[in-house]
Amino acid sequence: MRTFDYTKLKDISWDSQIISYIVEIQEYKGKQELYIRQKPMELKRLVEIAKIQSTEASNRIEGIVTTEARLKQLVADKTTPRNRDEKEILGYRNVLNIIHESYAYIPLTANHILQLHRDMLKFTELSYGGMFKTTPNEIAATLPDGTKRVLFKPLEPYETPAAVEVACRSFNECLEKELVSPLLLIPYFIVDFLCIHPFNDGNGRMSRLLTLLLLYRSGYMVGRYISIEKAIADTKENYYDALHASDQNWLAEKNNPLPFIKYMLGVILACYRDFERRITISAAVGQKSTAYDIVKVYTDNKLGTFTKQDVLKNCPSIGKASVEAALKRLVEEHYIEKIGAGRSTCYARK
Repeated sequence: MRTFDYTKLKDISWDSQIISYIVEIQEYKGKQELYIRQKPMELKRLVEIAKIQSTEASNRIEGIVTTEARLKQLVADKTTPRNRDEKEILGYRNVLNIIHESYAYIPLTANHILQLHRDMLKFTELSYGGMFKTTPNEIAATLPDGTKRVLFKPLEPYETPAAVEVACRSFNECLEKELVSPLLLIPYFIVDFLCIHPFNDGNGRMSRLLTLLLLYRSGYMVGRYISIEKAIADTKENYYDALHASDQNWLAEKNNPLPFIKYMLGVILACYRDFERRITISAAVGQKSTAYDIVKVYTDNKLGTFTKQDVLKNCPSIGKASVEAALKRLVEEHYIEKIGAGRSTCYARK
C-alpha cells in the first residue's frame, strides 16, 4: 500500500509562483480579518450568497442539478426535496452548514470524514452513506467506439480504511509541527484523498467540503463569504487537468502534486480578490451612503452588461427592493441603460 508522509513537504523547493501565491493570500487574509472585526453585519448577505453558490456549484460539477428557485428554497430550508438530485443537494447543504458553524470542533480523522459523508447522503436511499467503499471504483472514460479506458485506479477497498487513517494522522502531525504552510499541505492531502477515492459515491463533493473544513481550521475563511466551489466549477476543465497531472504514477509514489497545489492556490487567491472587490464597493461610498450611492459606485466599476442579481451579489449590504429602486432611478436619470425585459433584463453604463 502507498505510504503517506507529509513531513517530506518541508524538503521541497517551491517555485516562485507558488511562493508569490502564498504571500499574496496571507496579505489578503490579514485584511479580511480586519474587515470582519470592523463590519461583521455587512458580511451576512455574502455568507447567504456563498452558501447557495457553493451548494449549487459543487453538485453541478457532478451533474446533480435543480432549478434556481428550488435551490434557494432548499438552502433556506423552505421546502422538501422532490427527487434524488434534490435529496443530494439538501445533504450537501446540511454538511456545509455543519462546517460553517462547527469547523473548530471537527478535526481531520477518518471517523469524522465518515460522519460527514453519512450526513451528506442521509436523505437519499443509498445504503452506503458513512461507509468506506466495498467495491473497486476505477475512474474510466468511455471512448467514441463505446469501449472504456481506465484513467486512474484508486486503492482497493480493503486498503482504504487504513490509508485514510494514516493520511489523516500524517496531515495532523505535519500541521501541528508547522513544518509547511497549510496552504500547501491542504491541497496535497486532497490529491491523496481523491486518489484513495474512499467512497462508492460522493468523493468529489466530499473533497470540496474537506477543503473548506481544513481551510477554516487553519484560519483561511474566504470560502465563508466567496464560494470556492463556484470558483472551481467555473474553471472545471483546469481543475480536472490539474488533478490528472497530479495523480499520474500515484500508486508508485512518483506523482507530482504541484499542478493541483498551484491550481488550488490560484482559486483561493481569486476568491480573496473577489472578496476585497465586493467590500471595496461598500467602503468606497462611506458609512452614511444610501442604496442609490452604493449601486451607482458598482455601475461605475462595471464593464459591459449586468443584472439585478449581479448587483445583489456584489453589494451585500443592501436588499432587493433597495437595489430595484436604485436601478430604476439610475435608468430615469439616463445614467444607465435598461436592456430587455422580464427575466432577460440587464443594464449597462451609458
